[in-house]
Amino acid sequence: MYKLLRPILFRLPPETAHALTLQALRISGRISPVCWTLELAFRAPFKPVEAFGLTFMNPVGLAAGYDKDGIAMRGLSTLGFGHIEVGTITPRPQPGNPRPRLFRLVEDEAVINRMGFPSQGAEKLLQRLRYLQKRRIQANSILGFNLGKNKDTPNEEAIFDYLELLQQFAPWADYLAVNVSSPNTAGLRQLQGRQALEGLLTQLAHQRRLEQARLEKRIPLLVKLAPDLTPSELDDALDVCLQTGMDGIIVTNTTLERSGLRSALRSETGGLSGKPLQVRSEAVLRQAVARLAGRMPVVSVGGIMSPEDAKRRLDMGAALVQVYTGLVYAGPDLVKKIVKRL
Repeated sequence: MYKLLRPILFRLPPETAHALTLQALRISGRISPVCWTLELAFRAPFKPVEAFGLTFMNPVGLAAGYDKDGIAMRGLSTLGFGHIEVGTITPRPQPGNPRPRLFRLVEDEAVINRMGFPSQGAEKLLQRLRYLQKRRIQANSILGFNLGKNKDTPNEEAIFDYLELLQQFAPWADYLAVNVSSPNTAGLRQLQGRQALEGLLTQLAHQRRLEQARLEKRIPLLVKLAPDLTPSELDDALDVCLQTGMDGIIVTNTTLERSGLRSALRSETGGLSGKPLQVRSEAVLRQAVARLAGRMPVVSVGGIMSPEDAKRRLDMGAALVQVYTGLVYAGPDLVKKIVKRL
């Protein structure tokens, strides 16, 4: 079916097509017979994975960025994902960058985005979560929340945004991910530097301990890193994650690299995802797995376009994988195909 649908979607502006599919999933998630039908069609084999103290139905997750405001969590969970990462969430609403800000590079099986964390804000998502809880509508997947700072929050005050979000979403999350690696919020990647990252994660780890005691539940805390770090910068970031007691890392976010692209849109600014990110993301995964030596699970994301790509990442030592751009080109049955391949 997606082979028939994709040409129609690809005639639309990318952000319009994305909004339409997200709304369709939102609506389907509210209609039980539709949910059951989708779950039957996309049900992936049971392939449990233990990571961060959680049990995942399978190792394939949805990367942050697809459902930024958590409007289609239930619908997305019918597509067979072992986990869904909502966000990036910011404390206050913000529009993101001006449009157009999302581009398909079809010749390269890639996407460039400069979305800039468009967000309805934390309170809107919390209202949505309370509504779903009241209606007893639950996602069938592990639920993570990806946390970011507002664009107008200076880096010196970024900790207050992350602390606020940690406190707000700890009761709802199976895990939380700290996003310090998007290239589309000015200065954000500076928080990956050793000193800045150590200060940020030390305070988040302390607040996490308080929330765990208050809620009487474990709250795994992960950090999402960029593919554009030098080997020494990556080692520094990994060391800080270990020293501050993080539960895992997610590698990688999108890249600013443009080498080898064929599309006429290759000069658009923003983060590049999809097939061209594959080699760089695998190199970062390889270094992270070697450096961590089993002391911390690694989630691999970036350039996973096929079941073979996903299997290779898991064979390289990733505990879990995440997809996003692969769904755009391969369709929603990619999750089922990956798990079957495993």
